[in-house]
Amino acid sequence: MIPRYSRPEMVSIWSDETKYRIHFEIEAHAADAMAELGVIPKEAAAEIWKKGNASTISPDRIVEIEQVTRHETLAFTQHLAELIGPSARFVHQGMTSSDVLDTTTAVQLARATDILIADVDLLLAALKKRALEHKYTPTIGRSHGIHGEPTTFGLKLAGFYAEFARNKERLKTARAEVATAMISGAMGTFANVDPRVQEHVASKLGLSAETVSTQVIPRDRHAAYFAALAVVASSLERLATEVRHLQRTEVVEAQEFFAEGQKGSSAMPHKRNPILSENVVGLARMVRSYAMPAFENVALWHERDMSHSSVERFIAPDATITLDFALVRMAGVIDKLLIRADRMQKNLDLTQGIVHSQRALLALTQAGIDREVAYKLVQANAMRAWAGEGTLLELLKADPTVSKAVPAKSLEAMFDNDYHFKHVDTVFDRVFGSA
Repeated sequence: MIPRYSRPEMVSIWSDETKYRIHFEIEAHAADAMAELGVIPKEAAAEIWKKGNASTISPDRIVEIEQVTRHETLAFTQHLAELIGPSARFVHQGMTSSDVLDTTTAVQLARATDILIADVDLLLAALKKRALEHKYTPTIGRSHGIHGEPTTFGLKLAGFYAEFARNKERLKTARAEVATAMISGAMGTFANVDPRVQEHVASKLGLSAETVSTQVIPRDRHAAYFAALAVVASSLERLATEVRHLQRTEVVEAQEFFAEGQKGSSAMPHKRNPILSENVVGLARMVRSYAMPAFENVALWHERDMSHSSVERFIAPDATITLDFALVRMAGVIDKLLIRADRMQKNLDLTQGIVHSQRALLALTQAGIDREVAYKLVQANAMRAWAGEGTLLELLKADPTVSKAVPAKSLEAMFDNDYHFKHVDTVFDRVFGSA
């Protein structure tokens, strides 16, 4: 985690203070359940809550104890004993370290995902606002980076809105899958801890109870979670890349907001670079990189090993913190994006009308000309337009074969941008609803 790309609310979820507080709540809730089952005295469970809540759990003290125990969870329970006193002997009854660690991670990932979903909502709101604003703003659509046919800038943004609406659902699904509690003891057999303890702890922490654990929660859940984050990051990169391309000097159809006093280059005072979008692309690469080790964590030895532990200490905070920052940054980019309708129109007119070649092709085929012949006729004239010999419309009118098949007025009607926008309302209704 790098402070430059972090936001405080997400960072706090992964702090040692938060982690050990969740540890305590797991142990205390488990004690409550055990007390109800008659496994430990109810007075002890009450004292665990009272003294644990009244005392400040010290991460520094836990580190100090761990220097001796070489075991983090035992260092934590020993520190609890210092705070709680004799009743601490009823803490961690029948439980393993993974019961505490895995359930804590589930709580942290669930909380982190709630923030990520809120971030996606920010981006969705910005995309919707700008899409509606430019619903009918004509622009050129591109394939392979080359002019294709007219579209609208609103349609571009509506497509991204739909994509991030899907991403929101992916995050919800990922949250549900990873938000599971495990309090099942060694080997996951519940031999020394009643299954009802797991149900109670899960309920109190807003989690579901793991169906079958070994001595750890199965890591396919985590692999699916980090894969979902990688997909969201990839969508961010696609959106950021679009902004970067549109800001190029030769295009300038959209530009990132440039604040007063901002500078683009230490050497060239004229520079105005899409640095925020470039930054998002880089952060997306990092988030995707965390998915692969999550996949590799799935195959643990037998009922458990610890090869996943060090990995997750990196990827869980880093992936969520990085994606949180990138989502909020991209929402700001879209919200303040300078959209240049004048440049969009200029670029539409740049290629001498060749973007209407498909309509001319279809008109010729409907007039009775073989499709391959019609294609060659239109292509030959389009290549001449590319070469600067005139507009495609002028060249088609002057072509005797074309003009014989399609009257001039009919050809002229085919060079109308609005033709391409007749179903914009239909698409917008699908994306945003008829309201």
